[in-house]
Amino acid sequence: MALREIRLFGDEILRKKSRNVEVVDDKIRQILDDMADTMYNAGNGAGLAAPQVGILKRLVVIDMGQGLIKLVNPQIIKKEGKQEVIEGCLSIPNKWGKLIRPAKVTVKALNENGEEIILTGTGDLAKCFCHEIDHLEGILFTDLVTE
Repeated sequence: MALREIRLFGDEILRKKSRNVEVVDDKIRQILDDMADTMYNAGNGAGLAAPQVGILKRLVVIDMGQGLIKLVNPQIIKKEGKQEVIEGCLSIPNKWGKLIRPAKVTVKALNENGEEIILTGTGDLAKCFCHEIDHLEGILFTDLVTE
């Protein structure tokens, strides 16, 4: 496993759309593992999307304290309610903003074995799902800040 360089605000790759992963193989699993190591090494990250380490693939890792979640080709299939949240980002160090996110989201993705999974997150997990999936579309939290 290897630590990867986190791309910072201003890097054009953060504004590009990521491509779907066609086959979940050992190479994809290695990237997911590297992303997890990079996120944990950063010290204060709850999630990391592949564009943040310079890879334009639809890959996300999240750990909100209940264990590591690895997502391939994640998409939000349902949103419910609203919540006001404070967000930051490993690619935009020392900046925080207030924005509105759904209170509950349901995400469909593949796991690291290529099996379809459906996960539902509320509160902070819903916020994290939205934040990381936005990265796959080239959207940064600063684009959505209300304050």
